[in-house]
Amino acid sequence: MNATSLLKGSMRNTVSNPNKNRGSQFERDVAKYLRANGFPEADRRYGAGVRYDKGDLVGVPGFVIECKNQAKINLAEFVAEAIAEAANAGVEFGVAVVKRRQRPVSESYVVMTLEQFAVIAERLGKK
Repeated sequence: MNATSLLKGSMRNTVSNPNKNRGSQFERDVAKYLRANGFPEADRRYGAGVRYDKGDLVGVPGFVIECKNQAKINLAEFVAEAIAEAANAGVEFGVAVVKRRQRPVSESYVVMTLEQFAVIAERLGKK
């Protein structure tokens, strides 16, 4: 391998990926919001994207949280990913937190299946 190849390879590793940076920032913002609103243990889960991914955030008992900050919103894909990650983590609920353009993190969408919503609503109704 020549010096030019080595330099190009090292530059690729140091140039940041703007999409990944936006996604990581959104994860930090969601975790910060959750900590400020009753979930002091909320934080990013490091190692996301591994074979048996368990979601982007930890610290909300019973939930896997998958954060999405993408230009194209694909709710079915996002929820399917969250549900699969909930199964990997051994928790009951998987939700996707989806960034709304030009809105604060508090106005993000939280997306789940109707089945999950009905279970949660039933439990809250029994309290």
